[in-house]
Amino acid sequence: MTLILASQSAGRIAMLRAAGVPLEAVPALVDESSIKESLVATGAKPRDIADALAEAKARKVSRKYPMALVLGCDQIVVTADGQILDKPESPADACAHLMQLSDKTHRLISAAVICEAGEPVWRIVDSAQMAVRPLSAAFIDQYVTEYWEQIRHCVGCYRIEAEGAQLFKSFSGSQFTIIGLPLLPVLDYLRIRGLLPT
Repeated sequence: MTLILASQSAGRIAMLRAAGVPLEAVPALVDESSIKESLVATGAKPRDIADALAEAKARKVSRKYPMALVLGCDQIVVTADGQILDKPESPADACAHLMQLSDKTHRLISAAVICEAGEPVWRIVDSAQMAVRPLSAAFIDQYVTEYWEQIRHCVGCYRIEAEGAQLFKSFSGSQFTIIGLPLLPVLDYLRIRGLLPT
């Protein structure tokens, strides 16, 4: 049995490979915006939205590769006033997001779902509290200009494992969860399934 990551996320691929997990990466290509809009319209909680998106990705790829374990992941940023932020569509959008997060604490929700033969067999949702330091408009502009290509696919517009560490004064929760998935529980399940040594 093999593990397929239903994503081309460089952060998730690097994290899993650094932990010694053999994997293939296959993009899920689901319509995240439509799924999210539908769930928001029905009043779904942010954790349930992240979980549903992770499941949709894992299910789609799992149907193509029924003999593999397929890992789908998703992250959601929830601002202090309860707003869900999407991935930035432009540098101006990224600047607006960072200005909104500046000098406030927000919640980052990270979900992971593993599917087999098109059905979910395991899931977890974890979260971290992220305290952003006060950010000047000049800093935000310089940061986005310099790192746009690296952050354009990152919810929250940061990569805490790299230059994004400069945005924060503190956080509570797993750094793995912040980077892209709750790694330690995923590793536990992969050991149970025999993909990793016990």
